[in-house]
Amino acid sequence: MITSIKLFFQTIIKKEILIEDIQRPRMAKHLPDIFSPQEIELLLKSIKNIKHKAMLSLIYACGLRRSEIINLRINAVDSNRRLLIIKGAKGNKDRLVPLPESMIEMLRDYFRASRPEYWLFEGNRKGVQYSETSLREVFIHAMKAAGIKKSLTLHCLRHSYATHLLENGVDLRFIQTI
Repeated sequence: MITSIKLFFQTIIKKEILIEDIQRPRMAKHLPDIFSPQEIELLLKSIKNIKHKAMLSLIYACGLRRSEIINLRINAVDSNRRLLIIKGAKGNKDRLVPLPESMIEMLRDYFRASRPEYWLFEGNRKGVQYSETSLREVFIHAMKAAGIKKSLTLHCLRHSYATHLLENGVDLRFIQTI
């Protein structure tokens, strides 16, 4: 809006104004909506499909973004070091995320059942990347099946991960790093 006012004065009125004199309104800061630990449990228990359960569990267990889960390749899981290797995430940055033992077991079960070829989570056809739309639909279906009425998004799993770590005494700097 301020840019529009400046442009109006410069082009229409042909007069300079001091932008510094215009006070910019402060943006309200809202805390993100999150799932309670009980809702996470309900959500994950409501999923019957092993691939869908592994995907949503991994998003929560590692605080992943939607694009990160979709872009994971088979070799992203380092079960010996208990790490998930995320390449080319936001800002084209690579990072390592701790992988809980329970998640490693679930991924092994999923891998045995699905035998993906290239992407860790593939679509209906082998070698084809899972779509963001399908992932969103899986999440919406799981929310309905779990009976969760809150207006939460897939990204809220990431926020819940960070919040639950913080509530359990994990250092904020460590959470920011991962």
